[in-house]
Amino acid sequence: TELVARAEPDGHTLTAVVSTHIMNRYHLAQLPYDPVTDFTPVAMLSRNTMVLAAGAAQPFADLKQMVAFARANPGKVGTGSTEALSSFIGQELARRTDIETPDVQYRSGGQLMNDVVAGHLPVGWTSTASATPHMQTGRVRILAVSTATRTPFFPDVPTAQEQGVTEFDLAGWVGLLGPAKLPAAIVERLNALLVQAYADATLKSRFTAMGIEPDLRPGPALLEAMQREDRLWAAAAAAGHIQRQQ
Repeated sequence: TELVARAEPDGHTLTAVVSTHIMNRYHLAQLPYDPVTDFTPVAMLSRNTMVLAAGAAQPFADLKQMVAFARANPGKVGTGSTEALSSFIGQELARRTDIETPDVQYRSGGQLMNDVVAGHLPVGWTSTASATPHMQTGRVRILAVSTATRTPFFPDVPTAQEQGVTEFDLAGWVGLLGPAKLPAAIVERLNALLVQAYADATLKSRFTAMGIEPDLRPGPALLEAMQREDRLWAAAAAAGHIQRQQ
């Protein structure tokens, strides 16, 4: 990423970043670039909706029931996460619903889901890609999705907002960035090529198989998402929800 920030703005050096690209400003001890101003947003590429998975044997079938159970049993509903985003989503849900759900860190979504299926972990926030392979077993429920709109992978699962958690809209994304001052003509050309690629049926099938939600939007939409993330993580850091590495 630093190489792109320092590269010539000629369109030959680009990088795809995930949403924690912005969070790094508040989490890493040092960052050799500004994650917003040192780049040109080229396009939003995809959205990564997080889902709250629970074992079918757990004594709750939806988010409202889980919150009620967690209130009655403080600290008993451990919530799995695999990285900064899913950890923050779990903590933010607990804060907004006034419940105590200890964060349980996992190395991967696969490990998290294995423990959910086995009943060792009550619930966990993970990607649709990690959750999907387990849905045919009948041993997993999806209680909620993290975004303001439902995911096409689980269209029958309501959002957290629909279940009473107002303005809850948190998700990962992948965006394409170039160096700062990338000429508009180059950005437009890159977007035209992306539109052409996203129309390919093989690529669409590949996205579906990988549990990826394509979300192709131009640079201004990516910039808006980056600025929103910056405000979100700044507030989280100020509240002590993110600790800077030493």
